[in-house]
Amino acid sequence: MYAIVRTGGKQYQVACGDQVRVEKLEGNVGDSIDLVDVLMISDGDDVKIGQPVLENAKVTAKIAEQGKDKKIIIFKKKRRKGYRLKKGHRQSYTALKIEEISA
Repeated sequence: MYAIVRTGGKQYQVACGDQVRVEKLEGNVGDSIDLVDVLMISDGDDVKIGQPVLENAKVTAKIAEQGKDKKIIIFKKKRRKGYRLKKGHRQSYTALKIEEISA
């Protein structure tokens, strides 16, 4: 059984027991959250597709980790003008452990 959920403007295919990294969500490690934007649920041949989301469907997950990704470097330069700009960015994420999919 798997589901497709939407969180943080992105869609993720999840199954029970999976661990996924999503955009940062509020909460502490160990908290349980419900993802209610469920777009599709598949259980073998039984497929339910929402328009756009399924009513009364949710995915329950536990927050496994709150962290930051590796740093990426942004470097801008204009030739012959002496203009150089170097910035860094670390995106925050939340790791979720999927516990239950219910329709």
